[in-house]
Formats: sequence, C-alpha cells, structure tokens
Amino acid sequence: MSRRMEADREAAPDERPSRRTAKVADVRRHGQPPGLKDRRNEEHWAGRIYMRSLSPYFAWAALRVGFSPNQLTYMMIVSGVLAGFVVSLPATGTAALWTALGGAVLIQLYLLLDCVDGEVARYLRRTSVGGVYLDRIGHYLSEVALLTGLGFAAQGDWTTGGYVELGLLAALGAALIKAETDNVVVARAKSGLPADPTGGDRALRPRSTRIALARQAASMLKFHRIIGAVELSLLILAAAALDVVLGTDTPAAMRVLAVVVAVVAVLQTLLHLVSILASRRLN
Repeated sequence: MSRRMEADREAAPDERPSRRTAKVADVRRHGQPPGLKDRRNEEHWAGRIYMRSLSPYFAWAALRVGFSPNQLTYMMIVSGVLAGFVVSLPATGTAALWTALGGAVLIQLYLLLDCVDGEVARYLRRTSVGGVYLDRIGHYLSEVALLTGLGFAAQGDWTTGGYVELGLLAALGAALIKAETDNVVVARAKSGLPADPTGGDRALRPRSTRIALARQAASMLKFHRIIGAVELSLLILAAAALDVVLGTDTPAAMRVLAVVVAVVAVLQTLLHLVSILASRRLN
C-alpha cells in the first residue's frame, strides 16, 4: 500500500478543498484514485475488504489536525514495531491472550495508518520518493518486529532457548523476501533499465513450465501469507486463545506456530529467489 507517485499523476487535476474545508467524500475522490483497490500485488486483502472503507474518515481527521504524510508513516512504523514488542512481553495463560490481542489491535492500527498516509499524500499532492522509501522501511521493521515478538512469546520469556532463534530466523526470511523483490528494481536501475520489465505480468512468470506450475500452486495455497503482519497477528491471537483453552504449562500452540512460521519463511525465501531468477524480471 505504498504511496506510489504514479497514482498521484493519474488523479484528476481539478482543484480540491483545503485541509480545513475537506470532506470525507473529497478524500475518497482525491485520495483513493480509480483502481487503487485493484492493485493485487500491493493492496492488502484487508484493505480491499474493509480498511479502505474506513480510512477516508481517519484521513479526513488527519488533514484537519494538520498531520503530514511522513508523520503518519512514522506513526505507522511505531504501531508496527510496538505490536511486536507487546507480543513479546513475558506472559502466560490469560495474560498472554491479552498481549496477543494488544498486538493484533496495533497491527490493525498499522494497517489503517498505511492506508491513511498515502491518501493524505495524494490529497495534498505531496507524494515523494522519500515517502515511498520510508513506507517500505516501515514494512520491513514491522514484520521483523512481529516475527521476533512471536519467538519470545513462544519461548515464554525474554530468554533464548530455541524459539527465540526460530522467530529471528523467520524475521530474517521475511526481510530477505522483501529485499529480493526490491533488489529487482535496484538491479534494473543500475543496469539502465526501467523499473518495470516489459511484458507486464508475463515477465513475472518463470520461463520453466515446472517452476511456473510450482509457483502457481504455492500462490493458490497462500501459505506465504502467514508471515505477513496482519495474518500473523491474527494467528498469534488464535494460538494464544488455544493455549488458554488447552491450559498447558507451556505455550504449546504458540510454539507450533513459531516452528511453522520459521519453516514457511525459509521455504518462501528460497522459492521467491528461484522464481525471480527464473523469470524475465532481470532481463
């Protein structure tokens, strides 16, 4: 949900009300250009289903208060990182359920602010390369923080012992996956090529039929989504609730989740790299 500059260029060039006189309908018109919800590779499913319907009200409030787009992005980063910290707090039983709930709520706030900063930027015509960069860094930090927090939650304390390391491994995998994607643009730029390869979606498909089929199967299963911040926060909440129901001395469900997430992160890192190298994105 990054603040893409091209979206601003596509928006209608007509005049828009000032911050103080803007209405929610104005925010929807100028902050949510046509096709925003259809960006399958960038718009999160939660944004399409409910958050983009709520965010204009908060974007309107942010405009009235006077927040800048970058200030909203900084708040987004704080929300995401704080979610990981809250999840990591040493707790058992019902207390662990409350920390998991706190993390899930903070991730919803993170998602909301991720929508709002872009809408405010487009409304004010203040989209920028710096804003896009800051937004990307925010996603890195938030996902790494939440995965690390899962490791501590599975361990049950702020001590090492295996599960913390699994959380760190998953965090490394999530960061590498994003780096693999971002470095396609870096590699093309350093080679004097445009950011987007010619051929559209066809360029994203692996040239090998077998790899293409494997990629399609993985995409259909959606297993990679469990390392995303929104999905992971809900899974952590579900695991904490299950541990309360089971009444075990150790966070058994949380530990199973930590193992699964680490395995998925490692596999996804390798599969994503192979998929990029086997496609036409670097040509």
